[in-house]
Amino acid sequence: MSQDYIRKPMVKVGENNSLLVLLLLCSLLYAGFAAEALNYDYTASLECLEKPHKAQYGGGIVLNPELDDGLEGWSAFGEAKIEERVSGGNNFIVAHSRNQPYDSFSQKLHLQKDKLYTFSAWIQVSSGSAPVAAVLKTNAGLKYAGTVVAESGCWSMLKGGLTVDASGPAQLYFGSKNTSVEIWVDSISLQPFTQEQWKSHQHQSVEKTRKRNVRLQAIDAKGNPITGATMALKQNKANFPIGAVITEFVINNTVYQNWFTKRFTVATFGNQLKWYSNEKSPGKEDYSLPDAMLQFCKKNGINVRGHNILWDDPVMQPKWVPSLSPTQLRSAADRRINSVVDRYRGQFIAWDVVNENLHFTFFEDRLGANYSAAVFQKTHQLDPEPVLFLNDYNTLERIDDASVKPRRYFEKLREIRSFSGGKLSLGIGLEGHFEAAPNLPYVRAAIDTLGEAKVPVWITELDVSSMPDQARHFGEILEEAHAHPAVNGIVTFGTWSPRGCYRMCLTDGNFKNLPPGDVLDKLLKQWSHEGLVGVTNADGFFDSSLFHGDYQVRVAHPTLMTKSSLIHSFKVPSTDTSQEAAVLLVKVSA
Repeated sequence: MSQDYIRKPMVKVGENNSLLVLLLLCSLLYAGFAAEALNYDYTASLECLEKPHKAQYGGGIVLNPELDDGLEGWSAFGEAKIEERVSGGNNFIVAHSRNQPYDSFSQKLHLQKDKLYTFSAWIQVSSGSAPVAAVLKTNAGLKYAGTVVAESGCWSMLKGGLTVDASGPAQLYFGSKNTSVEIWVDSISLQPFTQEQWKSHQHQSVEKTRKRNVRLQAIDAKGNPITGATMALKQNKANFPIGAVITEFVINNTVYQNWFTKRFTVATFGNQLKWYSNEKSPGKEDYSLPDAMLQFCKKNGINVRGHNILWDDPVMQPKWVPSLSPTQLRSAADRRINSVVDRYRGQFIAWDVVNENLHFTFFEDRLGANYSAAVFQKTHQLDPEPVLFLNDYNTLERIDDASVKPRRYFEKLREIRSFSGGKLSLGIGLEGHFEAAPNLPYVRAAIDTLGEAKVPVWITELDVSSMPDQARHFGEILEEAHAHPAVNGIVTFGTWSPRGCYRMCLTDGNFKNLPPGDVLDKLLKQWSHEGLVGVTNADGFFDSSLFHGDYQVRVAHPTLMTKSSLIHSFKVPSTDTSQEAAVLLVKVSA
């Protein structure tokens, strides 16, 4: 670059100072908006509301998101007629006279590769209820941002997200296969985030929900602070549950046992506790394998999720069950419930009660619509302490499976509570069997919405199909789940089996990690404290942010005389949001 070029001012001093000031103010305002956009909005709703909320992120890149400027930015899509309407002081856009599922309204946008887009909108239909999807038409095809079952008379929040494989133009539109309804939409938002911003959301959430500020103080026998003491911390146990599936091959395999216990605090039995394994012939029960597996877990302080009591998938029944009459089926199912729940009463932290009963209805079709709810009630009566889970797949994995949208869990939970009188401890299990690269914005948005149910949410069977970057995708999902404030635990579904794993193994037969196992180990190390050492200040304090869990601190200082060091155990408890700013004070006394 020549010196002549460097000397040339863009705006001469004194020539146009007002322009310079205006440009500076605009830059500052833009920087302010950009900084504000760094924060992720976890707000979601499972309720159908009288009035919609304001558009998240001010609409993001969507023009006129709350229809305050008429139909500016919006145009008809397909053969629909569109108009703006006002109700209760609220403006919204309407598509009517629809003949095709895609007949609605649209807005032209530009999407960028490698950005993560979070989407939200509030939707209503003119009569009854109908699924409504938000879709982006791109050069590469259609990209779905999410779906919600919209109702008439109230506003439902659709929260979703997407990524794109290439930068280019796109058209955002809304569609419904029910062409008899008008589609009403308000408060539309599409907010892009960079990869760095997305990671920063995870970091912020981990600091807020998985860790706590801790102040350690070293004091002598007289209560005086010890300056310059060395504090070496060791985390003995993490509070956040990370688990994996085990099979019967763990029973007599010490290498397998050591590999497992080094990493996990929770176990799920693969097939060994399922009805078709325990009662292969009517009345002939065999619990020898799950009994032995449970003893291994107890011996090593591993909590167990009971998977499962019944399975609503018709092809997953004991071979002799499908031919039973309704009366015989009820008797056999009652015997199964009483047998397995009573046998393991008080020994599991959770039960998957009627597995996958959002997708399937084997028992309801034969024994009545309330049968699942009755099984939850019966399980609670037999074993009142464990959390009773709905457990199903595709809620996170696929954007197009209407059977397991977050609202369906909410409706099922409400049905179970209504049947039982509301005294049950319920939870949501998300299996997480990913057959394609994860849509992380959609994963986060779905968990946002499920979090509004205010029950424990676990990832229960996480794995990723064989594909390019399988291990990386596995790590992405683990990080997203661990960072989300609504997630209470994670269980992976692949460890090792001589028969092969369902979709993914973490280790080989010599218990040397495969790539997904290496990714898991790296994250487990990242989510714990190993070799953390600090020195106390003039007041004897050492401050740190620690993951929730059980710790041991070793304090060393010359003034300890005959004692080369002090060892003290303490806990960093999980905290709720009202306590998030509190500092835990731990005094280590000589």
